[in-house]
Amino acid sequence: MHEGGNDGGRPVESGVSGNGVDRRAAPGGAEREFLSLERELTVFLRRARANQGEMAREVHPDLESAAYGLLVRLEECGRQRATELAAYIGVGKATMSRQLRALEELGLVAREPDPADGRAWLVHLTDEGRGRVSRVREARRARYVRQLAHWDQDEVAELARLLNQLNRGMEK
Repeated sequence: MHEGGNDGGRPVESGVSGNGVDRRAAPGGAEREFLSLERELTVFLRRARANQGEMAREVHPDLESAAYGLLVRLEECGRQRATELAAYIGVGKATMSRQLRALEELGLVAREPDPADGRAWLVHLTDEGRGRVSRVREARRARYVRQLAHWDQDEVAELARLLNQLNRGMEK
């Protein structure tokens, strides 16, 4: 529901005002809520990129910021084909190959033939990679616990639920 007014001060639902006008479709006028969402997501993403760079350097000083997400995905999901990783991250095959090659050179990932398809390869974390990623993720989780200590646990759970909903919606 939206604060504010239509006839009689009733809340506005689904972006339609009391007179039946869809405010979302108003020419040149994004709703206040969507402008606020855009602003907050911009700040959040800027901070997330900076944090991702810090975490990547904590895993390995020569690790590219963008490659950190690959390591997390491999830790969570186990062995995967490069094409699956590329699709999940949203990059092309060439970019994925370059990133995986760099991760192999750092000793963080290894490739092995896919037993289901001899032409394909599976990528997985090495023991070194798994240990480094786990330590960084645990430190990150502890930082969230400290920074959000004043939040109710239900609020943290709701934020996680809403972010998951947003991420799923963005995949479509």
